[in-house]
Amino acid sequence: MRIVRSVTVVAALAGLALVAGCSGHGGNRSSAGTDSAPRKVTGATAPATGTARPGDAPPVDARTTPKSTFALDVDTASYSYARRQLAAGSLPDPSTVRPEEFVNAFRQDYAQPAGSGFAVTADGATLPDSGTRVMRVGLQTRSEDAGTRRDVALTFAIDTSGSMDYDGKLGLVKDALHTLVRQLRPSDRVAIVAYADEPRVLRELTAVSDRDALDDAIDELSASGSTDLGSGVETAYRVARDGYRKGATNRVILLSDGLANQGDTDSKTILDKVSDQAGRGITLLCVGVGGDYGDALMEQLADHGHGMAVYVGDRAEARRTFTTELTANLSVRARAAKAQVEFDPKQVRSYRLIGFDDRRLAADDFRNDSVDGGWVGPGHSVTALYEVTLAPKATGRVATARVRWQDPESDGAKEASRTVSVSDLDGALADATPRLRADRAVAEFAEWLRGDRYASDVRPESLASTVDAAADATEDAQLHELAKLIRTAANLKD
Repeated sequence: MRIVRSVTVVAALAGLALVAGCSGHGGNRSSAGTDSAPRKVTGATAPATGTARPGDAPPVDARTTPKSTFALDVDTASYSYARRQLAAGSLPDPSTVRPEEFVNAFRQDYAQPAGSGFAVTADGATLPDSGTRVMRVGLQTRSEDAGTRRDVALTFAIDTSGSMDYDGKLGLVKDALHTLVRQLRPSDRVAIVAYADEPRVLRELTAVSDRDALDDAIDELSASGSTDLGSGVETAYRVARDGYRKGATNRVILLSDGLANQGDTDSKTILDKVSDQAGRGITLLCVGVGGDYGDALMEQLADHGHGMAVYVGDRAEARRTFTTELTANLSVRARAAKAQVEFDPKQVRSYRLIGFDDRRLAADDFRNDSVDGGWVGPGHSVTALYEVTLAPKATGRVATARVRWQDPESDGAKEASRTVSVSDLDGALADATPRLRADRAVAEFAEWLRGDRYASDVRPESLASTVDAAADATEDAQLHELAKLIRTAANLKD
């Protein structure tokens, strides 16, 4: 039997669907309200680095490779899962630590664009005792008024294997779903699919106005057996496809620990099915739970499903996730979104992108619209951090940061950009904005956790102090919690 999942996570399931569907983090053209399906997903693949570990890859020579290109990623599951592991008294597996997800788990203060698409911001600072600069590129979409969102068609795929019966977890799921159908609009639709040894369709997509029928389906949920995740996902997509609504947001919401122990357990087969359905206008939200958690599969499912992956480990995490991190609605601001930072080789000797190891693209892929990127909803921010070594006597423009996306309404490709100058990176890190200092510390913490070569000189207590100071300046309780986690991790390593 699998390790028992967290009890309290599932109580927030209704909050996830409601908050994500009503008011920042995932889409294709059809899900945003148009009728044609997007092109086949090709995904983002990391280029060969010549090393077995991405965090050990050397800086890139700007004279030979001036362009850094990657698909946007709004997942936050890596940080949330690490947080749960540390709180339970153990260090996370380094393979589950992704620095960009650590950074993007925290609030930013970027300005929003006036229209659709992205606002691009950039800043930086000089790192102490090295002369190396940290450069931050921030991408922000505009939030959306809850009253103007499109109708939603939500198909819930719920793990009802035997361990869900432990400690009343399934009862909390049922309470959450009962709450959900009382808070969505009457014109929204909800379907309930349960899976264990085999999938069961308890209710096809049903208008929320028919609450009695949905309540009856929720009451039918019962726990037993093992986990046929592949069949559960496939059945949920079939239900979503049969009830597909043009002009609405169509999404499958998977609640799982990402472990498949019955039926089709081959990850490639499951991923291929998800990719195909995403190409038909049905996006995926993966909600990860449990101490024994299939991190890699859940992340890949979200990437292939044009969605996002989040992880929830306890009540406080659930409250924060569903009221802060997921305060975007289920519609789409930008699809196939990619970023490219072009460095001036006359001013820059080398650069290193922190994280995004499995989202990197070839430079030519930036304007190749047959190569897919990330799918970003309203109110989302994406932060990319670089370490930059300037040429002697560098002056003027250092780089141009660009973001390219496809508009979900017109299907046209759009771009936004910002120039970064030496003056943007000249100030001392100690004098930088609290958010920049915090982002740098968060990234260093992630690299330290996974044992990257560039984190060999990291002092956890110094990181924790930096984060505490940023938390005081921003009044951000989540940063104070991070400082405690850093100290916990240091004690565990010792």
